[in-house]
Amino acid sequence: MSTSGSSTGNGTLYIGVSTKMYLGYQASLRWLSEVRSVVDDRPGLGTNSAKDFAVRVFVIPSFPVLEPAARILAGSPVLLGAQNCAWGDGPLTGEVSPGMLAELGVSLVEIGHAERRKLFAEDDAVVARKVRAAVGHSLTPLLCIGEADKLDAGAAAAFCVQQVRAATDGDPALLSSLLLAYEPVWAIGAQEPAPPEHVNAVLAHIRAELGRDCPLIYGGSAGPGLLPLLPAADGLFLGRFAHDAANLGRVLDEALALAQTRGSDARACQ
Repeated sequence: MSTSGSSTGNGTLYIGVSTKMYLGYQASLRWLSEVRSVVDDRPGLGTNSAKDFAVRVFVIPSFPVLEPAARILAGSPVLLGAQNCAWGDGPLTGEVSPGMLAELGVSLVEIGHAERRKLFAEDDAVVARKVRAAVGHSLTPLLCIGEADKLDAGAAAAFCVQQVRAATDGDPALLSSLLLAYEPVWAIGAQEPAPPEHVNAVLAHIRAELGRDCPLIYGGSAGPGLLPLLPAADGLFLGRFAHDAANLGRVLDEALALAQTRGSDARACQ
């Protein structure tokens, strides 16, 4: 199998950012306004045609910011996400239901992040319940997968595939509802992202097992210059680097250029 891989060919590159809990309320609002300006300055975002791949942007601020975030981003192509959700509503004190997220204008929700698994003891069964609850409210689960320790590409991919199958209870119908974020735990918060050759190989192995039903993006210390090195990826999930909206703009410019290239390559193969 070639380690260079190839994207899903679904015509979309995804560039997303989570703020985790790094930004306060007012700082989050300022950042969202800056993101809106960055996106407005790039009118090609979110469009798709027979000529080019689309570039879709999503942002995932903290829960208290979701309502004003929806207002700030209204009319833009930016998708609004949430960092987590409960598996239902009712007697779940302190949780946030997927139904309420949908009411707020959220379109995707992060599920199964390594921090949730480690710090809040969320196991495969909890992740699976959240995935079904999210899909049941027409939210796209942004399912985070990745190995804790450095493994060879085949072993890392096998671990990731097991996480996906556990999260979907082996239901292939759920797979097409997901956006997968490959985030090797050892690369989260590191000085450098995982080596591109490792990422491409892992993504190629995952696609060989799961098919091409859902987009597969990379996260883990991602920044400028990385996306063009990941032909197997359908985009990037950015962290603290993109809390400076200008840095997000740099990655979006790379994504737009890459989308044009991939569109040209696709046409040449027709």
